[in-house]
Amino acid sequence: MNRIIRKVAVLGSGVMGSRIAAHFANAGCQVYLLDIVPKEVNDAEKQKGLSLKDKAVRNRIANENLQNTLKGKPAAFYHPDFASQITTGNFDDNLEWISECDWTIEVVVENLEIKRQLFERVEKFRKPGSLITSNTSGISINEMAKGRSEDFRKHFCGTHFFNPPRYLQLLEIIPAEDTDPEVVEFLMDYGDRFLGKTTVHGKDTPAFIANRIGVFSIMTTLHLMQEMDMTIEQVDALTGPISGRPKSATFRTTDVVGIDTLVKVAENTFTATPDDEKRELFKVPEFVNEMVEKGWTGEKGGQGFYKKTKDKQGKTNILALDLGSLEYRAQQKTKYATVETARPIENLQERLRALHSGNDKAAEFLRKLSFGIFAYSSNRIPEISEAVYKIDDALRAGFGWKLGPFETWDVLGLEKVLAQMKETGHKPANWVQEMVDAGVDSFYKAENGKRKFYDIAEKKYKDIPGRQDIILLDNFRAQQAVWKNEGATLHDVGEGILCLEFHTKLNTLGSEVLQGIQKAVEIAEKDFRGLVIGNEAEHFSAGANLGMIFMLAVEQEFDELDFAVRTFQKTMMSLRYCGIPVVAAPHGMALGGGCELSLHADRIVASAETYMGLVEVGVGLIPAGGGTKEMVKRASENYQKGEVEFPELQHRFLTIAQAKVSTSAHEAIELKFLKMDHDQITVNPGRVITNARKAAIELAEAGYTPPLREANIKVHGREFLGALLTGANAFFTANYISAHDKKIAEKLAYVMCGGDLTAETMVTEQYLLDLEREAFLSLLGEKKTLERIEHMLKTGKPLRN
Repeated sequence: MNRIIRKVAVLGSGVMGSRIAAHFANAGCQVYLLDIVPKEVNDAEKQKGLSLKDKAVRNRIANENLQNTLKGKPAAFYHPDFASQITTGNFDDNLEWISECDWTIEVVVENLEIKRQLFERVEKFRKPGSLITSNTSGISINEMAKGRSEDFRKHFCGTHFFNPPRYLQLLEIIPAEDTDPEVVEFLMDYGDRFLGKTTVHGKDTPAFIANRIGVFSIMTTLHLMQEMDMTIEQVDALTGPISGRPKSATFRTTDVVGIDTLVKVAENTFTATPDDEKRELFKVPEFVNEMVEKGWTGEKGGQGFYKKTKDKQGKTNILALDLGSLEYRAQQKTKYATVETARPIENLQERLRALHSGNDKAAEFLRKLSFGIFAYSSNRIPEISEAVYKIDDALRAGFGWKLGPFETWDVLGLEKVLAQMKETGHKPANWVQEMVDAGVDSFYKAENGKRKFYDIAEKKYKDIPGRQDIILLDNFRAQQAVWKNEGATLHDVGEGILCLEFHTKLNTLGSEVLQGIQKAVEIAEKDFRGLVIGNEAEHFSAGANLGMIFMLAVEQEFDELDFAVRTFQKTMMSLRYCGIPVVAAPHGMALGGGCELSLHADRIVASAETYMGLVEVGVGLIPAGGGTKEMVKRASENYQKGEVEFPELQHRFLTIAQAKVSTSAHEAIELKFLKMDHDQITVNPGRVITNARKAAIELAEAGYTPPLREANIKVHGREFLGALLTGANAFFTANYISAHDKKIAEKLAYVMCGGDLTAETMVTEQYLLDLEREAFLSLLGEKKTLERIEHMLKTGKPLRN
């Protein structure tokens, strides 16, 4: 059946409902967002003379929740304009709208009876054959389906989004007994390709997959903390980025989610799992119950494990809860020998091995926590899932872990850890020992660029369903790299396409990466038909190696700096004019040089979550890797399409001068980093490199011809320069920018207008590259620019001086 989703009804407009509606709007759907009718008129409505009969009052709850979502941070919409695709209404007046909808998703309060009552009303209007799902975090899907018609039950399923829906990738698909397998297959695929989710097929078991293991991990952490007499700061120092977990670690995450929510899930799991061997761990510690009684529920309660306060000077301080006295105190610094040894290790797998092999309290804590999670996860198969990859997917996508339980176990060594677990009293499932006895030494293996998992029932490795066409660079590490150095690796990803991967810190573009780009062009032109530049790190690239630039500038090595900038420019131009198509695959941060690299590709295939910007002004410089030149060139191209010339250039000037960064790939179109009719946006970040390869193949098969070097870029000289300088001076006079900001803006304007020309002129790319390089080097001679760079290197934040 060819099922197309055009209209979606979201029933319930609270925090989850409104944000789910926003994400369906992001996917291009028309959305109806409905909620209950208020029981009484509020004061503001009384002043306007409104009554419960007025539409504004009857739709107030949905309207207010949608407005709160529009204002919320982080943004729920890829672009604010997407909110226009949502129409608000209420259950009493507008439930009939669902007769137009291809998918109705219920997101009301977690109460089985309330959900059943709503479904009874929905069935009166629902279009036969349309999807009907519930966003529940734990209520039985089968219980909800009882009493409904055959067609309803056939098309009914659980669809558990994680909050915030735009950013957390997990979407659990939980069918009921009567759910049509075609519906499950469709939801798995749609969630992946159109909503950008890691879709995980779960079972109708308490808390499903992610919360069952994730909450177990949190509860284990709480009990271990008491057992080992540790503070929340000590635990968070060990369960954050150092061990491949989110920056918010354990207790900041719990504060954000809501401590009362954690308690509810833990209590429900305890009640619903009488045969769980670790059931007692789901008992909430008394101090947590006391916190909830006091209203210390986390962020929504104003305080939880942490509390924000302000001192007399207005400076924000974050206090930590002392679990013994339940009083807040200043945070205490933590220091463990194992952590200090592991911290400098960039590679997560190597770092995890170092953390777990130490001899201090930190290593002991991590071993106990990991072994407990490994054992519990293995014992949940086949109860909550029949496959290890589903559990790993759920924890990575839902809780932000870099590696799932079985992936982590593989890193630490299956057989080695199994022996350690037995010595320390942790009891994994019998099938793990059977694996080892059969000579199997890992849960996963890579073969011919594809990742396989060990199927417990069939006792052999199998392809992960739905992943056969997805390129994961990790799967190519077992095979010989085409070429590599300390900063970059070239992979043959098949179909005649070469992929260049960076692996410096934050993927900064230093000499090793530039060498990698040059080598990629050389090898690709000789032996391949296309080149993709992409990686699977958290960020595509944070730009040029600022530390190296600062060091050379301080030592006044300007000949060396001049050579470095020329090399960067030459490398970017080699990408632009090489003999094979080049596709950039940015995601996360694509800043400064990372943005410039993307701008010089034949096509950009960007993740929807791409934060792109030319941010050099923030450190007292202007883009000099061809970024300034490229923005002028693109403006000139648009002049030929009939765009009004000064506004077109001014828009780009302000984008650079204000160091604007897109908050999504869609906003990058508005900032003119991406071309709507040329570049592509991929919603699922796991498919960016795959789609980039596809784009490179399409360009190659279309008979790719390298572009001619541009020699007809229109610049306007003094005509536009005067206007831009006047604007910069007005901002300075009004105290919006500093004197140094003004100087940077003046140099940027000079470059973008083509210099001090008396009339509009056609210039070459090299002419503009020379201008931007000269401006860049002159600014490096400024004391205030060096102060800005030094501050950024030390704090990671811009300095306004």
